[in-house]
Amino acid sequence: MSTVYSHSRLSSFEQCKQKFQFRYLLEIPEESEGVEAFVGKRVHEILERLYQFVGRDQVPSLRRVLERYEAEFDEHYDADRIRIVRSEFDRAHYLALGADCLSRFYRRYYPFDQDETLGLERHVRFNLDQEGRYQVQGYIDRVCRAPDGIIEIQDYKTGKWVPSRKQLDSERQLALYQLGLRGEFGPDEPMRLVWHYLARGQTRTSTRTAAQLDQLQQETMALIDQIEATEEFPAQKSNLCNWCEYKGICPAFGGEPPRPQEGTAAGTHPPVSTAEGS
Repeated sequence: MSTVYSHSRLSSFEQCKQKFQFRYLLEIPEESEGVEAFVGKRVHEILERLYQFVGRDQVPSLRRVLERYEAEFDEHYDADRIRIVRSEFDRAHYLALGADCLSRFYRRYYPFDQDETLGLERHVRFNLDQEGRYQVQGYIDRVCRAPDGIIEIQDYKTGKWVPSRKQLDSERQLALYQLGLRGEFGPDEPMRLVWHYLARGQTRTSTRTAAQLDQLQQETMALIDQIEATEEFPAQKSNLCNWCEYKGICPAFGGEPPRPQEGTAAGTHPPVSTAEGS
């Protein structure tokens, strides 16, 4: 069975091969979660729920949206599991951050009738080649048809960093999703990639030509070939290490990872679960 790749799996290999090995090859459980990722999950859940209500012609008030968010935050927050790296911030700061993201989005798009929702947390799984050797999947935050008739592939970001135009025009994740949606809507259906930077209250868009998508397809297959041919997985230190859930066992920081189970090679590439996200 071929391994099904995702944007997160590909990016993990590019950022740090050691982390890739820990997560995807050795399948070491993540016993903690960064608070930024935790907030992102809660905000995504609330926006999905919001658009579900909108689809039933029931637009909740902002007060109700925030009450639901705070309830979900409180229910899932575990101080022993959630990691706060930036010591100058506390739980209350991150609770407020998510609330601010939701408030900005709500006020900007209320009453949410500007476009037609076609899918929420839409799962896409597709082949990059005819034989099905190169498989990719992911979950799209929201797919909609904009007022100008163009299909939009939308993504929510809760971080405060907003990439440059050049970076967005070469961004892989949503472009891969466009490749996946071409099988449903056809290769000639115009599409737009949309990022909502919720903490900044900003929206960025980008488009891809057919030639750019073909190039992405070839580059992604080449990256998969590289991953599957790799036998050594060295750590690559960066500022991201402070947020890595495997830092405590990483040899680059004096840690000692658990040994592979008997009969499991450290370089084996097992098929990924269909639950793997973006």
